[in-house]
Amino acid sequence: MSEAIGILRVQRSIQVLRVHGMRIRAPTNFDFPYSSKLRQTRNSIGKSSLRPLAHNSNPNSVPRVPDSRAKPDKKDDIAPHEFEGDENEERGNWSKQLDFILSCIGFAVGLGNVWRFPYLCYSNGGGAFLIPYTIMLFLAGIPLFFMELAFGQFASQGPFTIWTICPLFKGVGYAMVTISFLVTIYYNVIIGYAIYYIFASFADVLPWVGCDHEWNTDSCGYPPQPNGTVINGTWISQEMVEDMNITVNVSLRISPAQEYWNNEVLRISDGIDDMGKMRWQLTLCLVLAWVVVFLCLIRGIKSSGKVVYVTATFPYVVLLILLIRGLTLPGASKGIDFYMTPQWELLMKPKIWKDAASQIFYSLGPAWGGLLTMASYNKFHNNCYRDSIIVSLVNCGTSVFAGFVVFSIIGFISHEIGVPVEDVVDQGPGLVFIVYPEALARMPGSQVWSILFFLMLFTLGLDSQFAMVETVVSSFMDEYPRLRQKKAWVVGGVCTASCLLGLPMVTQGGIYLLQVVDVYSAGISLMLVAVTECLVIAGIYGVNNFWDDIQMMLGYKPVLWLWFTVCWCGITPLIILGIIIFGLVLYAPVSYGSYVYPAWAEIIGWLMACASLVMIPLFMFIQYCFYAEGDGFIEKMKYLLRPTPQWGPALEKHRTGKYALPPYTVLDDSDGKNGPMTATTGF
Repeated sequence: MSEAIGILRVQRSIQVLRVHGMRIRAPTNFDFPYSSKLRQTRNSIGKSSLRPLAHNSNPNSVPRVPDSRAKPDKKDDIAPHEFEGDENEERGNWSKQLDFILSCIGFAVGLGNVWRFPYLCYSNGGGAFLIPYTIMLFLAGIPLFFMELAFGQFASQGPFTIWTICPLFKGVGYAMVTISFLVTIYYNVIIGYAIYYIFASFADVLPWVGCDHEWNTDSCGYPPQPNGTVINGTWISQEMVEDMNITVNVSLRISPAQEYWNNEVLRISDGIDDMGKMRWQLTLCLVLAWVVVFLCLIRGIKSSGKVVYVTATFPYVVLLILLIRGLTLPGASKGIDFYMTPQWELLMKPKIWKDAASQIFYSLGPAWGGLLTMASYNKFHNNCYRDSIIVSLVNCGTSVFAGFVVFSIIGFISHEIGVPVEDVVDQGPGLVFIVYPEALARMPGSQVWSILFFLMLFTLGLDSQFAMVETVVSSFMDEYPRLRQKKAWVVGGVCTASCLLGLPMVTQGGIYLLQVVDVYSAGISLMLVAVTECLVIAGIYGVNNFWDDIQMMLGYKPVLWLWFTVCWCGITPLIILGIIIFGLVLYAPVSYGSYVYPAWAEIIGWLMACASLVMIPLFMFIQYCFYAEGDGFIEKMKYLLRPTPQWGPALEKHRTGKYALPPYTVLDDSDGKNGPMTATTGF
């Protein structure tokens, strides 16, 4: 290397070289006469091994240098890519700021906005539920959302490597990634269900219409109407029932849509201990879903940031169309009245507040690692404060808007089959794969409405899946930078592993397994991770230090800084702890409909929940044994509880003030483990 450099002419500018895993900051801008020998050396070590990373703009610590975006002098034979392109050349940045905002909206606005919020609103006092929902948005939702965006953007690191802020808690990042990975496994199975229904919707007659299919049973039909009943798809008046001496067992009436879901789509077995055969149709849909995810993430945020222009906006177009159509249907007003009529007395019950806080928490998506990962690709001075407000309000507004769409259709079904609205309402898969298809089948042009609806579900799920898969991929590439050169292989490996692990969920008993993973993979573990995150950032690192970092990024301190401080230091963690305690007090074993799971299945669920939480104490042990410095326990703990020299802005030009590095500083991160790093001076 020294032979290749040749004569060094030191100028006043400062730059950083990365040579074989070492970040070296020293007087550079050497007069590199680009000899053939230097070219050969450069090619042999690779472009990523030797290149300028950034410039320091702090005039107090080092001489100021020209803007890194300035074009190089023609006499300096330097590759243009070293000065142009992304702000962070090593990790990359969003191509446009709108890419980031739409990606955050797509991540936050998911299936839960359509199949969970409307049910919670109806079951917790209708319009009265919006009061605790809005309060929890400002007490817990927006503060956590802003914290994660600011945290990720400031350090430009993913969940694995960002914990140089407090190395003892590096396991929190691994817990986040573990949760996201577990959820990606079953989330794409649900997307596969949507794909299945999309293909089924191209039939001349929707397959869940009528009771004359091979999968239908003698119980197929509808609950009795006030003046009659429906048998085998034919309505019979009450007088005819009496004259023909027909006995109708009301309790056994099963709608055609429900029989199609259970007997044809799932071909459901008797329980989780009978997994049965693999459903090849669902398997192909699952594989197709993962192929779509892979193709959209093959270039990371550069490709997914373009796809979200369709996937994040299309659901709003469909929701608007469905709302307009739903409001024109008979009975729609009855459903909306049922949805919004307030029951003020329920505000005195703690359950409504617990449900509001839980919905805000799961909907906005803090502690998953997705927000942190997406924000890490922002440019350093992006206004993440503005973005957090916009995305949070859009997400909650979407939930309320989706409720009007859902209940206008539910009111229509109630009117059509002559049963009370409360007997039609459902949540989760029961709403989108049974109740809604039943309504779509009753509309003129039902195939078109069905295709639009399930395409909407498909795009809603994809956006959230993009963020979770990217969280896993980016985390490993940050931890092992050499993997960045093989990003497509990393994405393909993650998608393949998740697809293989999801195959048991497309068997005949797969829905039972999916329910277990859904309930336990991101329940109490996710909330404990969020509490720990608040503890580390606001408590151990210090809320004042965090505000200094935010002010360095934004150039100002937000108007609501005092409110956020109060929330981070007390209100938000207490709310999350309250949800945990309330959930444990009212804990009920997992179930699917009327099916009660065996004890061993519940144990598997709790082990799954612990799989992420165990990462925190595990990495505490690893950090203490292998990376801590000091003579005794107290000194080692103090060492692990303070930020490492690596903590701070990723680019040298942003390292000003207390983050400015003195000349000739070598930051040794060649081990790739991001433990406390050594900072030495001199060549």
